[in-house]
Amino acid sequence: MTALQEKPQAAVPGGPPPRRRGKRATALAGTDKLVLGLMLGIPAVVHLLFVWIPALGSVALSFSEWNGIGGFEDIEWIGVGNYVEIFTEYPRFWPAVQHNLIWLVFLLVVPTSAGLLLAVLLDRELRFSRVYQSALYLPMVLSLALVGFIWQLIYTPDGGLLNSVLGLDKPVDWIGDSDINLYAVLVAAAWRHTGYIMLLYLAGLKSVDPALKEAAALDGASSAQTFFRVTFPVMKPVNIVVLVVTVIEALRAFDIVYVINKGRNGLELLSVLVTDNIIGEASRIGRGSAVAVVLLTISLGFIITYLYQVFSKENRT
Repeated sequence: MTALQEKPQAAVPGGPPPRRRGKRATALAGTDKLVLGLMLGIPAVVHLLFVWIPALGSVALSFSEWNGIGGFEDIEWIGVGNYVEIFTEYPRFWPAVQHNLIWLVFLLVVPTSAGLLLAVLLDRELRFSRVYQSALYLPMVLSLALVGFIWQLIYTPDGGLLNSVLGLDKPVDWIGDSDINLYAVLVAAAWRHTGYIMLLYLAGLKSVDPALKEAAALDGASSAQTFFRVTFPVMKPVNIVVLVVTVIEALRAFDIVYVINKGRNGLELLSVLVTDNIIGEASRIGRGSAVAVVLLTISLGFIITYLYQVFSKENRT
């Protein structure tokens, strides 16, 4: 040890303990700073340009009346007139809200229950379980537009797969009949959504501590009691994720109904109203933006609740 090197300070009897010199953070090199800046900056700019600026633009345009022709100087600001119109005078708005609520309830009940049941069965390490998981998750890989095309062929009145299997004397127009077409499309949406819910619950079941199940078995609990009183409550974070994902899926539903019949004749949804008003023949950008803001507000309510649950849990931890 050279004389230039500092020696550690000796403790003085009766005095405070010597201070330890903290380690200095290693400074990033210029190349590292550039790479880090690009990795953070490019996604941030893309997110800002394609998410936040259009969203804020829609909020601003919802207080205007504009048909998209001309420049921004031709925009007429009318305050909350569009919101008053869609809530009181727009005949397609409340049926679309009703259909979105039906879509949400159906997805919460049918695909969620089916996905949970499939996850419980696959968690028992059945033979060829990997094959079953892949086959059940495969529809989730397909886009909703492609799912719409597939089920449109299944529901075709003349020569469709479903009518051929049922062998009815009078073929049912599953898509053209406004009394049943919404539920027919919901079956197609559930077919795709079930695999995703199954995967989420399967991951949650794998993370449950086996000691909890063993303790419940020692206490004399049956398999059903163990699941509903021990396993399912422990999976509360997964349940919250499933709820948020299902709500967002129900609110953003668009592709499948637009492919089938342009979202008309009983298949009106809020997302379809946004499209029809903004890019339709009679462009009503202000009214379409108001519907989009309503849809965004409902979605943010569930997203903020989910984020609050996640961050509050991290703070408690």
